[in-house]
Amino acid sequence: MKNWSVQDAKARFSEFLDTCLAEGPQLVTRRGAEAAVLVPMRDWNRLQSGAQPSLKDLLLSPEARSDLAIPPRGRLRRRATTKTA
Repeated sequence: MKNWSVQDAKARFSEFLDTCLAEGPQLVTRRGAEAAVLVPMRDWNRLQSGAQPSLKDLLLSPEARSDLAIPPRGRLRRRATTKTA
């Protein structure tokens, strides 16, 4: 993974993007500290699909339905209703 300063990445963005697509993720640094990574779309999609469970997994999971916190019922009583004619 090649390191690019913010200034170089901005000034030579086409080369920055081409290098990313050809060689893989590229690291961007700001004042010498790691700031961001540019990754090809195929890698991003793979990372995103692996990071989130599918809807099927959520529905079949035992935790999916039991994590709902139900607040305790209050102690107040309901007022009596009166019917008027």
